[in-house]
Amino acid sequence: MHVASKQPTHFSGGTRLVAARGPRGTGGRAARLLALGLLLAGGGEAQAQARPPDFRVIAFFTGKQDLAHISFVREANQWFPRMAAQYHFAYDTTSDWQHLNAAFLARYQVVVFLDSRPEQAAQRLAFQQYMEHGGAWLGFHFAAFALTPSAYPQNWAWYHEQFLGSGEYAGNTWRPTAAVLQVADRHHPATRHLPATFRSAPNEWYKWTRDLRQNPAIDVLLAIDPSSFPLGTGPKPFEIWHAGYYPVAWTNRRYRMVYANMGHNDLDYEHGTNQPLSSTFSSPAQSQFLLNSLRWLGRR
Repeated sequence: MHVASKQPTHFSGGTRLVAARGPRGTGGRAARLLALGLLLAGGGEAQAQARPPDFRVIAFFTGKQDLAHISFVREANQWFPRMAAQYHFAYDTTSDWQHLNAAFLARYQVVVFLDSRPEQAAQRLAFQQYMEHGGAWLGFHFAAFALTPSAYPQNWAWYHEQFLGSGEYAGNTWRPTAAVLQVADRHHPATRHLPATFRSAPNEWYKWTRDLRQNPAIDVLLAIDPSSFPLGTGPKPFEIWHAGYYPVAWTNRRYRMVYANMGHNDLDYEHGTNQPLSSTFSSPAQSQFLLNSLRWLGRR
């Protein structure tokens, strides 16, 4: 699925009631009267369907730095529009980060970072001010990545230290595998009706330099359950986790936000096809968590 880069792509749905034309004469007049009656009778339904969306979402993405991330972006931009049609919100996407400005963001109640972060100072300031004035955010996987030295250094202290609270990237599992996740907060709207533990979709799991449990502003929502260990297949030993505490989704109580570490699909590297071998939305409980998070963020 190709997503336009310069102008936001709009995903919308709805039903229009159209009166059919009958043949001329008595039969045609009767058909027109019947159609008019149906339109009048269905007026309430039509008005309900024509009501504005409950909230509007704009999803930013780059779609260049990793084939597994690109795979996730493509399926996210198919899955979220289906959820938007079902749960009555609007979902737009853009890969033009110049849209990350105050005037553009004012149209939306939720911002999503699918696979990266803004790099320009003006974009970063606009996002910070948006969040500090009540905006909402859902971030995935690489959107929290920072590593010095790398192409994505830790050069945005507010975002990585205060907003996310995770600091820098400190390592990952390999290859992408499913994990058993435990619900760390049973009372949050994003997790309230989830099972205590559930199996995730395959993912490359990150760990961080900061211990989120030590940050009073952070509410960990999901973490790796110990039954997952050993997690990863290597071949490098440090890519297999045998023990430890690894949060994979959390919120910062000072902002309306949720970060989810999901968003790296498994690909067919061995045969050189790079075809997806997994889907981030293949776990019903994980998908429910993501939908719950977005709907919670969109409500005021």
